[in-house]
Amino acid sequence: MERVPTGIEGLDNMIEGGFPRGRTVLLSGGCGTGKSIFGMQFLYQGAALHGEPGLYVTVDERPELTRQDMLRFGWDIKKLEDEGKLVILDLTGTKTGVQSEEKYSMSSAMDIDRLVLKIMQTAGEIGARRLVIDSVPALGIRMKDEMEVRNMILKLTYMIRKSDLTAVLISEIPEQTMGAGPMKFSKYGVEEYVADSVILLHYIGMGTDTNRTLYIRKMRGTKHVEDIIPLQISTTGIKLVNPEEAFSV
Repeated sequence: MERVPTGIEGLDNMIEGGFPRGRTVLLSGGCGTGKSIFGMQFLYQGAALHGEPGLYVTVDERPELTRQDMLRFGWDIKKLEDEGKLVILDLTGTKTGVQSEEKYSMSSAMDIDRLVLKIMQTAGEIGARRLVIDSVPALGIRMKDEMEVRNMILKLTYMIRKSDLTAVLISEIPEQTMGAGPMKFSKYGVEEYVADSVILLHYIGMGTDTNRTLYIRKMRGTKHVEDIIPLQISTTGIKLVNPEEAFSV
């Protein structure tokens, strides 16, 4: 099975070398757990180091703010855009109705077929090999009901697989404690079943300290680490570390 390097320091050797090519990864977590950084790191490293064009679909954050934020990690998103290696598709206007000034955008009210078509057309136009959607719940915010959102998710994942894209689908979930009851892995309760992999980011408290962690719930066709792994956000992005390096006990 062909593997796609994730660009996340320490992750590839936990999942047999990377994400399976052409599969979808659901990345879920609460506010501030590093989901958007993870997604952009996956795209940036893929484009900069492996020559794989990437598409970042943003529904929550304006592209100019994303570009500014990612410079903190040394990631010049604009440079990759100018080189045709990375594209940001601005869908923030679908929530506000405000016309975007971005080259790649969509600002009219959401329609499942038009939405999926726009994403796949843009991916095809740039020859994208990697895709990040940030986020799935934001895509569904103006849809009529959860059934319509679930239909959108099913269509989107089907088209992603058909196009051989390796995709990270980001979902927000409430903060929760592992082992304290049934775990919630997605907003709508369908994403974790249609995705090939599920990765959960969350906070864990250790005394007076708060630390970020990563947990791989499933990854089809892959032998993966089943432990809760400490995660740090440094000046160069996300990296996974040994527990003794992260926790003061």
